[in-house]
Amino acid sequence: MQEVEELIERKREKIDIDTMSPLIWAYVGDSVYELYIRTYLTNTTKLKPHNLHIESIKYVKAGAQAKILERLMEYLSEEEQEIVKRGRNAENHHLPKNASVQEYMYSTAFESLIGYLYLTKQDERLKQILELCIKK
Repeated sequence: MQEVEELIERKREKIDIDTMSPLIWAYVGDSVYELYIRTYLTNTTKLKPHNLHIESIKYVKAGAQAKILERLMEYLSEEEQEIVKRGRNAENHHLPKNASVQEYMYSTAFESLIGYLYLTKQDERLKQILELCIKK
């Protein structure tokens, strides 16, 4: 069977990704998660763009991500929990506008996990975790 080339090439090796700032993982994780939610809503609803945006906010705002992470913790491996801890403790000088500092720290931790799994090409695990995020 012919191997399919990645749509978006991920060139870094795990050893390089492990030494990146968790804020870089979160930067990537934010966009991966946002795309996942937008695609999920597009696939499962017939909402118009404005309503898609309103619905997506319920999943991607900092408070929602913090709650999702709390639900996910029991499903995470020790290594994944360590990634979350690094993301939570990353020194971020950004002040949240619509969330508490704690919610923002935990949403950064959540995005760090998503970004780390994506960058390290752990696609099966990433898919499992993303699917857990949309379960009520």
